[in-house]
Amino acid sequence: MRPLLSMEWRNVLFAHWPVPVETVARSLPEGLSVDTFDGSAWLGVVPFRMADIRPRGSPIGRSFYELNLRTYVTLDGQPGVYFYNLDADDRLGVAVARRLFRLPYYRARMTAHRDGSRTRLQSVRTHPDAPDVRFRASFEPTGLPEPARDDSLATFLTERYRFYVADDRGRIYFADIDHPPWDLQPATVTFDRNDLFAASGFDTPDSERVVHFSPGLDVTAGRLHRHG
Repeated sequence: MRPLLSMEWRNVLFAHWPVPVETVARSLPEGLSVDTFDGSAWLGVVPFRMADIRPRGSPIGRSFYELNLRTYVTLDGQPGVYFYNLDADDRLGVAVARRLFRLPYYRARMTAHRDGSRTRLQSVRTHPDAPDVRFRASFEPTGLPEPARDDSLATFLTERYRFYVADDRGRIYFADIDHPPWDLQPATVTFDRNDLFAASGFDTPDSERVVHFSPGLDVTAGRLHRHG
């Protein structure tokens, strides 16, 4: 993979819910299959700080918070992430991501406050002609970082090195990313408001959530390719 962008992902929360396979299957574009663990599909809410994101060779980077709703899929045996939405507090970053990667990015007004190890994050979507989304949550790690076992649920949910998108004509594209393996910590999270599920046509899951935290890592991303 020839890197197109480099960036840092910092202060990352992974909150995941198991859901029935059919819940996710009916939301996917044709060609993508649900990736499962222990017979369940998974929906993930992932807020984090995108830091020092820059094109290859650029001396100047941009930083902003992002909030996304995602699931896990396969295509021709290749696992990856499928995003339902990505809200970000950066007008230029949203425009570039939409153009270069065809990702469903939306502009949002976001504030984050750190109090020791606890982060309080608030987001209000401001993107024109998009479903209203408001989000308020606080989260903090409760243990030490350590690598996940290869066959664990944590690895299934976090070690993803490709994302898939589909255009208005149903054509599927993908891009690869690269980073070291995640070091993960147990964490707690309180959601005061979370409109992400409703904005993407889901009921809020009533299953028990699984939560991880990472202080972050460095990431590179390659160009978008059309599948097939």
